Amino acid sequence: MNADSTRTTIVWSEAYLDHETESHPESPDRWVAIDRALRTADLFDVLPLLTPSPATLEQVLAVHSSRLAERIRDIGERGGGWLDPDTWVSPLSWETALLAAGGACDAVDAVMEGRAPRAFSLARPPGHHAEPHRAMGFCLLNSVAIAARHAQAAHGIQRVAIVDWDVHHGNGTQAIFWEVPSVLFISLHQFPFYPGSGSRAETGGGEGTGTTINIPLPAGTGEDVYLAAMDDLVLPALRAFAPELILVSAGYDAHEDDPLAMMRLRTESFGLFAERLRDAAEELCGGKLVLVLEGGYNLNALGDSVVATIEALDRSRNDDA
Repeated sequence: MNADSTRTTIVWSEAYLDHETESHPESPDRWVAIDRALRTADLFDVLPLLTPSPATLEQVLAVHSSRLAERIRDIGERGGGWLDPDTWVSPLSWETALLAAGGACDAVDAVMEGRAPRAFSLARPPGHHAEPHRAMGFCLLNSVAIAARHAQAAHGIQRVAIVDWDVHHGNGTQAIFWEVPSVLFISLHQFPFYPGSGSRAETGGGEGTGTTINIPLPAGTGEDVYLAAMDDLVLPALRAFAPELILVSAGYDAHEDDPLAMMRLRTESFGLFAERLRDAAEELCGGKLVLVLEGGYNLNALGDSVVATIEALDRSRNDDA
């Protein structure tokens, strides 16, 4: 069966296995679990696939320092090592991180150029903890931030919104855009929790004051509270900002079965999030929506939740009713 051009395009490559982390929670097994879930759901028969290209150094340096890029590359060239107690670099991690960032940019290109109605970059390693000068929290390069800057540089986008539903606060994305009024950053996350940031008082600085919105949620929060936050806080903020593109840091570690957090979301919850943001994108920016994979460490929950997200994105509004 040929892929359906009305379906969500996925950025997909076996090269994402090359960031080797052995027994680390952010392991190649995550990619394998998503692959298995997509095949079980027969989605490879209908979803358009996009093979990623690596990000350029210019794209990386739009959000990160050259010192950080050199450190990641140098550790890999020396055979690998720890960047911090949580973050491992293997010999091919630099190349894989470039491919993850480049895949997010390729997804933006496909959507902005009308080649895809929406796109999901199913890449690893994740990126939303990576700050301008520091990689941390399993993350090397901040793919969603690189994609946002690429959208502005390559497509003339003035206003980009990033919604982060990973269970951990996207401190790296926040830091990168703290003083940037053209990027709206909204994060829903368990709090207090790693990495310790993300209070309601953190709203941006300088010209960017007010374009950072944190929605800290206590451990044990379930779907009803998340959906209320989406409806009462996230969607009104998006409407007020009027983005020309919506990006999503799509983490799945708020799932009730995830071993690294304490939230109570169901697999189906992520589909409900996806439907709301799809509808917001259709209302505000011609449907221009790009998702970028972040966390999620229960392998079955991760695969099933990615499938639920894609199926919700591609479900017609008549089916929603």
